[in-house]
Amino acid sequence: ICCFHRSKAEETMAWSESVDTLLANKDGLAAFRTFLKSEFSEENVEFWLACEDFKKTKSSTKIASKAQKIYSDFIQADAPKEINIDFHTKTHISQNMSEPTLSCFDDAQRLIYSLMAKDSFPRFLRSEVYQKLVKKQQNGNQKRWLPFF
Repeated sequence: ICCFHRSKAEETMAWSESVDTLLANKDGLAAFRTFLKSEFSEENVEFWLACEDFKKTKSSTKIASKAQKIYSDFIQADAPKEINIDFHTKTHISQNMSEPTLSCFDDAQRLIYSLMAKDSFPRFLRSEVYQKLVKKQQNGNQKRWLPFF
């Protein structure tokens, strides 16, 4: 919690609007990652971020190496940060690894995004981490508006 006090109260409240709002905000993303770590599921947001970065890759030589890195980190059996995706999606990605494209992880990324949006995100909003942050910032805002005597 110590690291996220820089956000404005309004900004912190806005994170609750959608997963997109949360993921697009540096402090929101950091708070969400901290929460996911506490639930032992930070691999989901790490995979999502890796895919976002991968899709911006311009060099064809880098596409293959980055794809292989994502595959070995998140997809292959016993990967260090293995994500929970269905067998069909996993098989499809494995088949595409010989000639990866910028869209080869799209299905898996959609599944993980959906999992975060429907499962992790609502739990994050109810979490002590988020609730304390909002309360702290609301209190901070009220203090600023109190008249000084």
